[in-house]
Amino acid sequence: MSSPQSHSHYLHSAQHNWIRQLKRRWYWRLELPTWGIMAAVYGGWFGVAQYWQTLGPWLGTPLLILLTTWYMSLQHELIHGHPTRWPRVNQLFGLLPLAVWYPYGLYRDSHIQHHRNEHLTDPHEDPESYYFSQAQWQRFPRLFPLLAKVRNTLVGRVLLGPALDIAATLANALKAIVAGELRTLAMWLVHLLLLVAVLGWLQQQGIGVAFYLLAVSYPALALTKVRSFFEHRAVEAPQARSIINEAAWPWRLLFLNLNYHLVHHDLPGLPWYGLREVYLAERGAYRQRSQGFVVQGYGQWMSDYALTPVAVEVHPFNGGERPAAHQGEYDAWPAETLIARWKRASQDFPIDLAK
Repeated sequence: MSSPQSHSHYLHSAQHNWIRQLKRRWYWRLELPTWGIMAAVYGGWFGVAQYWQTLGPWLGTPLLILLTTWYMSLQHELIHGHPTRWPRVNQLFGLLPLAVWYPYGLYRDSHIQHHRNEHLTDPHEDPESYYFSQAQWQRFPRLFPLLAKVRNTLVGRVLLGPALDIAATLANALKAIVAGELRTLAMWLVHLLLLVAVLGWLQQQGIGVAFYLLAVSYPALALTKVRSFFEHRAVEAPQARSIINEAAWPWRLLFLNLNYHLVHHDLPGLPWYGLREVYLAERGAYRQRSQGFVVQGYGQWMSDYALTPVAVEVHPFNGGERPAAHQGEYDAWPAETLIARWKRASQDFPIDLAK
């Protein structure tokens, strides 16, 4: 059962009513789990940096990598309307450039576009797609297919994926700024000013800029590539494009249950601490809904795809050029329009504290 107004898909009316009961729980209404994660992430990250000289790089570095990765998971939760009902307040909690390479606003706008389930994996419509159209593929240099195959292995995605994303992000930012997009310029200026402040403070704690970029930030981005390695596949049924990964609890905590990706795309406003409970209550139905797109943890990906490329290259049924009528249409929408559409798409959440 799908509500055209909320864009949330419930398996049946009984599940809808049950989830409405869940959100009346006191800790759901107060969003305590998300506030707790936020306190742990910020307290841990600044605490490790503050006591860097005591901890030393052998302990401090892996802790900062994990906390920076956790911070990126938190940013995703902020985009989805948690822990407050006010997007601008949530944005304040995600502005600090602990992950360095992209502004929060850029991630927010891109991720909102990604959540149009009918366009998942479409290389022209989904900014998080790893697929290419046939027309794009034919324009690439001769060595690109080899690079794509390397990138489509788990080892290649972890090692090369962040570098490719960083290069594309900076190139797109430069292109937008040269084109006179003042909002993009302002967003990057704010990001860079905050980044200078963060890196300057880290320098005072004994953490050099180059060390943080190469030994902390890049590995943190690489760790997120484990989660997103094969989250989506190109098949006709939109609900079968998002994976269910029955990962162990350390991964679930680090990625805030985004391993239950089909549930997240069906119910984008559901808070992270509800995803596992909702999935387990209807495990058989969700596995059937995914049409077999299920893995038993991230270790299965390591076993299957460490050095073997996953089949994500030319999109199997959307290989042409983007229709001229749609070029730039979504990207041209102002941030306020994106946020308004997203609030409608997640209207069942966040929790209304007045109820």
